[in-house]
Order: sequence, then structure tokens, then C-alpha cells
Amino acid sequence: MIRLNMIEIKNEDIENILFSITKKIILPKFKNLKKSEIMRKKNNDLVTVVDINVEKQLKADLLKLLPGSLFVGEELFEENNKIIENYSKNEYCWTVDPIDGTNNFSKGLDNFAIMISLTLKEKILQSWIYIPIEEKMTYAIHKGGSFYNKKKLKSSNRNEINLSVGSISTKYWDSDYDISMKNIKKYFKNISSYGCIGKEYVDIARGIRDFAILSKLSPWDHIPGILILREAGGCDNYFNNEKYNFILNKKNLIIAGNNNLGKNILNLINGDNNEYK
Repeated sequence: MIRLNMIEIKNEDIENILFSITKKIILPKFKNLKKSEIMRKKNNDLVTVVDINVEKQLKADLLKLLPGSLFVGEELFEENNKIIENYSKNEYCWTVDPIDGTNNFSKGLDNFAIMISLTLKEKILQSWIYIPIEEKMTYAIHKGGSFYNKKKLKSSNRNEINLSVGSISTKYWDSDYDISMKNIKKYFKNISSYGCIGKEYVDIARGIRDFAILSKLSPWDHIPGILILREAGGCDNYFNNEKYNFILNKKNLIIAGNNNLGKNILNLINGDNNEYK
């Protein structure tokens, strides 16, 4: 737990909330969605009734857990994009992705997660990523480490491009980077996506995977995972080598198990690929 002006956010409280939501809202609809319960957003991304109902319940539960706090949710943002201004206020703010991996969930596939973080201004204080089907919880505390089922995590020290496994975003790139991303894939050992960035963050923090190269950076997709990765020893850098900052509306990010691999990937993106030929 972390003490916030004499208020304690206990992992057990978050776990209880997530276990209840999984049992009551998620599992009854898993592999049991009607066509009418799967919709398209304005940007053409999928959303289901489960995404909407999970977020509503999380908002109620989390604001009750920490009275006076603010809330940013993926589905709420769809209705009111001004909620992003909550980050600039000097108040504790929850960020939620109710179902990360909606495409997988809508198809009855296991790779989806619930993602939660608690921030204050530009600081990420705590994060939780829960994989409902596996019943696995990963959490992190600022300057207190990352934990997977209560076991402390340490990301991989692998820094060789040709031995690295990870993912590269396939959309939202500017035209120049779109070409670059296609060209650099051949230098890695394997490029594959889970379709659930939350689970990728967890597996990079666990040392199972090595990196991801990301384009669009919606805060609910990345704030929770960033803290977990940092506390496990991983790194995050925009293409200009600055650290991720969710207050900024920026794109193009490298996340990796360690600083050396992150630097090598950045060099590769910038055209320095002689040593990988």
C-alpha cells in the first residue's frame, strides 16, 4: 500500500473490487455476447456492453474507495473528452481501461485485462493490471516495486535486437514512420501482438517479452503499465528520448525491459542498423 495524506489504498481493496466485477459482469458475458451488445465507437474501435458496465462499476467503487478523487475512463472519454483535463488538477485521479483487448473479448479469446492507475498531477502512484481469465494480478507502487501475484518483478536484461521478442503498432503512424516500422521488423527475433497491451506490459515486466513500439498513446492504455514496467527495471522513451508523460499529448513510444535495449531500438528506428545487418 501507499500512504496518501493518511489515506491507504490497499491492494486487497482493489482485488476485491476486480474479483466482484469479474464474477458479476465479465464472466457471464464471456463467450456469450449478443451481436447487439457489440458496437463501434466514433473512431471505429469496438466497444461492448461489458466495457461500458465494467467502467461504470469501477467508477462507483473507486470513487467510494477514495472520496473526492477524480476519474478518467476510456468509455467516459468517448462521451466527454474534457475529462482529460482532470490530470492537470491537483487531485488524485483514477485512470481506467475497463476491458483492454476488447477485440479479443468480443471473440471469446482470453487475452484481455482490466487496467487501473492512481495519479496525482504528473506522478503515477499506483497501478494494477488484472487478467480475469487467468485470475492473475500485477501491481506496482511508486518507488516500491512491481509485483505479480505478490512476487517482486525484475524485467529482462536482454539487449540484443536479434534475440528480442515484442510488438510493433500496426496503425496510427505518420507516413514516414509507417514505412520505418515495416522495415525494422526483420531485425528482431519475433514480432507478435497479444491484442492486449496491458498483458504485454506485464510480460515485459516479468521478462517474458522484451519490448513494444507504440504509436497512439491513450492514457488508459499506458499509465498503468508504465509504472509496472518502471518499477520492474524497464524503460520508456519517446522517439526524442524523453520519458513518457501522460500529461503530454504525444505519440511514438518505445517500452523495453532495460535501458540498453530501449537505446538500441531507438538507434534502429533512427536508421542506425549497420550492426544488425
